[in-house]
Amino acid sequence: MQVWAIANQKGGVGKTTTTLLLGRLLAARGQRVLLADLDPHASLTRAFGIPADPPPPGTLDLFESPPKAVAEVSCATPIANLRLLPAQAGMATLERRSATAPGLGLALGQGLAAAAADYDYALLDCPPTLGLLMVNALAAADQLVVPTQTEPLGVHGMEGMLKTATMIERSRKRPLPARILPTLFDRRTRACTETLDLLREQHPDRTWVQAVPLDTRLRDAAELTHAELSHEVTQSRGFDAYQRALAWLLRDAPVAQETPA
Repeated sequence: MQVWAIANQKGGVGKTTTTLLLGRLLAARGQRVLLADLDPHASLTRAFGIPADPPPPGTLDLFESPPKAVAEVSCATPIANLRLLPAQAGMATLERRSATAPGLGLALGQGLAAAAADYDYALLDCPPTLGLLMVNALAAADQLVVPTQTEPLGVHGMEGMLKTATMIERSRKRPLPARILPTLFDRRTRACTETLDLLREQHPDRTWVQAVPLDTRLRDAAELTHAELSHEVTQSRGFDAYQRALAWLLRDAPVAQETPA
């Protein structure tokens, strides 16, 4: 099973949209896909229409003692070949619990490793803050995908994300390849074009040479969770860009490795 962490230490860069579209595009290729919502704000979970109250089974249950299995706490979605591990508001308490439960740093990786035979890909929609959930995602990932809004503040968050990834890579003692996916690109603005040029110049081996355009037809994440996408979405520039971005990510995807116990 390949595990991809979709992460950036800045919000509003398209992480949830990226996770959702890459996941359903993989599923459309016949791959068995798990989407894991690691953000206590639960945007991905809400997009699938799962209410916050009562809290659904999901990600938090992997951190309990004893932990639940992914098969017990994930749920089917309207999209063939794609399941969801929902987020719960209680995930925000994990930071406090980690002080007295030292094993929580690898809980997610262990849970995913136990479910590896059931999936071809697991895509992790990460919170925009460095904490226990982010560390778990990076410790478990075979690849880091950093959606980066093509504007200066987006690049600042991306640089922080790459530094964090380097720190986790040293700690886990195995490579964590990082790929930069430029998003929300508006060719009409100077800030976007200059930022995209900067990404290509400073990170040529990591950055997709194209960019996902700003596209209002991808704005409503709930519309992207339907069993069948509308013609308006499938013919949009943004959807086409994500198809090409997936081909880029798959071309040099690293080989999955076992997560340490």
